[in-house]
Amino acid sequence: MKPYDVQVRGAGLVGPALALSLASIGLRVALVADDAGPARGPDVRAFALNAASVALLRGLKVWDALPAHATTAVHEMRVEGDAPGAALEFSSWEQRVGELAWIVDAAVLERELATAVRFSPHVTVVTSTQADSATAPLTAICEGKSSATRNAHRVPLDRRPYGQRAVAARLVSSLPHGGTARQWFGSPDVLALLPFDAPQPFASYALVWSVPDARADALLALDATAFNAALMQATAGAAGDLQLTGERVAWPLTRAQAATWCGPGWVLLGDAAHVVHPLAGQGLNLGLADVAALTAVMAAREPWRELGDEKLLRRYARERLLPTRAMVEITDGLMQLFAHPAPLARELRNRGLTLVNRLTPIKRWLTTQALDS
Repeated sequence: MKPYDVQVRGAGLVGPALALSLASIGLRVALVADDAGPARGPDVRAFALNAASVALLRGLKVWDALPAHATTAVHEMRVEGDAPGAALEFSSWEQRVGELAWIVDAAVLERELATAVRFSPHVTVVTSTQADSATAPLTAICEGKSSATRNAHRVPLDRRPYGQRAVAARLVSSLPHGGTARQWFGSPDVLALLPFDAPQPFASYALVWSVPDARADALLALDATAFNAALMQATAGAAGDLQLTGERVAWPLTRAQAATWCGPGWVLLGDAAHVVHPLAGQGLNLGLADVAALTAVMAAREPWRELGDEKLLRRYARERLLPTRAMVEITDGLMQLFAHPAPLARELRNRGLTLVNRLTPIKRWLTTQALDS
C-alpha cells in the first residue's frame, strides 16, 4: 500500500488549495513543495476572485482567516475603450449580486493556505528531494505554466507568447476607490486598477498594466515621479492622483493550452493546463474551478476504481475542458481585437463596448459567466 492517496506537485496557490480540498474528503495527500531557492522579490500580485472561488476558499476555512485589509469587495466595474465615450459599466446592484468580485492580496492568501496546510492532519508537506518516497497512485500537477513534471510526461503544449509583459505595483490615490475596479484598453496597452485597502484604507489600488515588451522596459526604467506621470496620462486622472508605494515587478504574458489534461496516474490543474491573458482576471478562478471539479470527481468515484484510473480522470478533463478553452479564446480574442491598430477594428471594438453597455440582459449574462466560471 502506498503511503499517500494523492501526490500534489506545486505549492503556490492552486496546489495547497487542492491538497486541502482532497483532504476534506478523507484522502491522504503529500504536498510537494519546492526546495528552498533564491529569495523572491516583493509579491505585489492581486487576484480578482469570483463567487465560486470565494465559496471554495471559505469551505476550506481559509477565506474567513484572511485579514480585512487583504480582501476588498468590488461593487462596480468600468471598462473604457480607446475612443471618447466608449465604455462598459457593471454594478452589483444592476446585476443583483452582493459583489461583482473580491480582490485579494496574493501573498497573504498564499500564507493563509500554507497555514491551513500545516494544521491539516491529512496533508503532509514534503520537499521535492523527498518526493520519490512520497508515492501515490495519483499525481496532481499544479506547478504552473513552466511545469517540469508536465514536461516530463511529454504533454504537447500550444503556447503562444504575446510579446507583452504585465507590470504590477501597488498605488495610493487622492480619491477613494469606492469599490470600483477600472480598466482601460489603450491599443495595445491594457491597464487595470483593482481596488485595495492597503496600504491606505479605501484609497489604494493594485495595478496590472499589460504592455509590449519595449514599453515594459521603458516603464520599469522610469523613476517614481515619471511613472506616476505615465499613469496619470493613461488614466486621464479618472481614478485620482495615483502614486507608487513600492517596487514594480513584471512578468511575460502568454496564452497556453495543454493538448491533454490527464493520463494514467496523473492530471493537470491550473496554469500547468491552461494560461490566459490577465485582462479578464480569470486565471486563478480557472485554477480553483479545476480544484473543485477534481475533488467532486474523486468524491463520486466508484469504490472499486483506483484514484489514478485514466477513465476517472477523463471525467474531470471533460468537465473543465470546454469552459477553460472558451475563456482562453475569449480573452485572446479581446486582446487581439484591442491590440489591432486598424481604424475599422478600433471603430468596431468601441462601438461594441457602447452597444453592450446598453443591453442589460447581455451584461447580466456576462456577469453570470464570470461569477460562476
